[in-house]
Amino acid sequence: MRNDNILITGGAGFIGSNYVAYLMESTKANVYVLDKLTYAGDMRNLESVSALPNCHFIQGDICDKDFLGEMFTKHQFDQVVHFAAESHVDNSISGPAAFIETNIVGTFNLLQAAYTTWMEGPGKTKPGFEHARFLHVSTDEVYGTLGETGLFTETTPYAPNSPYSASKASSDFIVRSYFHTYQLPVVTTNCSNNYGPNQHKEKLIPTIIRKALTREPIPIYGDGTNVRDWLYVLDHCKGIKLAVETGKLGETYNIGGRNERQNIYIAEKICEILDELEPSESPYKDQITYVTDRPGHDFRYAIDASKIEDELGWKADENFETGITKTIAWYLEHRERLH
Repeated sequence: MRNDNILITGGAGFIGSNYVAYLMESTKANVYVLDKLTYAGDMRNLESVSALPNCHFIQGDICDKDFLGEMFTKHQFDQVVHFAAESHVDNSISGPAAFIETNIVGTFNLLQAAYTTWMEGPGKTKPGFEHARFLHVSTDEVYGTLGETGLFTETTPYAPNSPYSASKASSDFIVRSYFHTYQLPVVTTNCSNNYGPNQHKEKLIPTIIRKALTREPIPIYGDGTNVRDWLYVLDHCKGIKLAVETGKLGETYNIGGRNERQNIYIAEKICEILDELEPSESPYKDQITYVTDRPGHDFRYAIDASKIEDELGWKADENFETGITKTIAWYLEHRERLH
């Protein structure tokens, strides 16, 4: 596939930076990493690729449509992988406005910039952009919550329960509309909970590691029985790259690790591994503390990844236990990232 200029939005964030590092191993294209560098973006996440001659960083905001238009005109991007998003659910409860702006308006701005760059009009691709692709990265939270059984599939009705998931659901629908109305070459992926290197310190797994090492109470919402399907970030990146390169236009692919675990299991497993790697006077699990549950806290998420497995040949290489061991080892080597 011809891709001369690839735009990665949110590329200094957790998943985006892992994708950039993975992509740079195999591409000769010019890769432009766009990030606003808010609390979620960190230039340290790009240290492994920043010296490469075909990797370029741009600081900017997808909510600034004039800026985006200038960037598309200047660089003639022919592939967009769109990670940029507000994604902390707790923040969406206390301050939803930023989620509406970034996740909905920002996504619209990107789609419109791609459309005017790549197409003369609905269904009319400009010469040179026949292989253009727009990959929209979304979340399983758009589907709402599951009971004890069942899995989210690509046909599960949307039922978002937080301002965050509602804003992502809205962005998914706008992406869909650009395919059906304009035939913009889009593909959407919806993933389960990611973990691994570079994750923001306030997320669940880095928080458990940080609190354990500083001998503070490890906070677990409610009774700890909420279930998430955990996906190692590199496995997710491999799925995204496959979806960009071989995914069917207009389609959605769910990417999940088939690793359902209760939150309390996550905490206890991390404590158990830390007991081995960095023994303390008392077991780390003694620090686990239950705190008041999050408002509207979805009980269970779990993804059926059969479509991307069967159609694109993707599979997760890590299970939770192998992935979390690698993740803890990375944080022990990069302790400054926990503070």
